[in-house]
Amino acid sequence: MEQQKTVLITGAAKRIGRGIALRLHQAGYRVAIHYRNSEKEARATAEECGSAPLFRANLESVDEIQRMFREAEERLGSIYGLVNNAARFRRRDPLEVTEADWDFIHSVNLKATFFCCQQGARLMKKSGEGRIVNISSLGGIRPWEMYAHYCASKAGVIMLTRALAKAFAPEITVNSVAPGVILASGQEPRIEDMIAATPAARSGTVEEVADAVLHFLNATNFVTGQVLAVDGGLSQR
Repeated sequence: MEQQKTVLITGAAKRIGRGIALRLHQAGYRVAIHYRNSEKEARATAEECGSAPLFRANLESVDEIQRMFREAEERLGSIYGLVNNAARFRRRDPLEVTEADWDFIHSVNLKATFFCCQQGARLMKKSGEGRIVNISSLGGIRPWEMYAHYCASKAGVIMLTRALAKAFAPEITVNSVAPGVILASGQEPRIEDMIAATPAARSGTVEEVADAVLHFLNATNFVTGQVLAVDGGLSQR
């Protein structure tokens, strides 16, 4: 019997991260749940995923990222997949963005994504193969005037994905899923306008994002460096 492949998902306690964890568990993967503050929700998600192992870490800290992956190796042996889902989202007029605002977004959205990729790839190379999926955003493809710092971070994730796909080949693939208007992201104040502009004429679902992640995890190493927009065609407008 083939050994169950393990996938670590950051920010997996709630919303899209939770949906990804549930979908991967249903598909036969062994999932590992990362969280920072949402312990109650993380435990509930872990329980729904067959008592999945939990890892708590502040992703703003590279030391904590390194510790988390050391623990993952000790407890799991190895990981096949890494889904960098943890992110922050905040509206700010670019004329009012402070250094603290900038760092609040970039420390998790871009810096943590890079160092999780780095540590995950080091672990994957020991077993000889791996799949990394970075969750970017429609905001990394199309500009939103009140989210310049967020858009910059997610555009960075997309370019990071492409660069690391080259750096980590051929054993490890690195791809990105870029969600558009997803039901779980209802904090966007102009969400109705965005739905109206979406060719599919609706918002997306967490399950649709999770299916895109699953596609990249299941794909061969001939699929790498790609960005799949799950946005109902909005990025094409």
